[in-house]
Amino acid sequence: MRTSTRVAGVLAGLALSLTLGGALAAPAAQADIPACAQMAGQAGAAGSTGDAVTAACRLGVSGDLQGCVSGLTAAGVPGGAANGACRLAAHEPR
Repeated sequence: MRTSTRVAGVLAGLALSLTLGGALAAPAAQADIPACAQMAGQAGAAGSTGDAVTAACRLGVSGDLQGCVSGLTAAGVPGGAANGACRLAAHEPR
């Protein structure tokens, strides 16, 4: 095999791995904080766009479900709705 063919193959493999790596990381960056805050507001949180609700939804995005639920319940969201909102926070927006 010629050196130029081998180099082209290595570069193509590198480009593919970088592209796939970016695609795998993208969903976490697109987590749905607005949907979490909206669900919290519908469930009865006072000031659903407040800092406490947004901070709690950010915890849900990072995978801290218990911290998210605790933050939302402290903001006045009932437990079941807080759990659902936190689970929604970790998903891609639709």
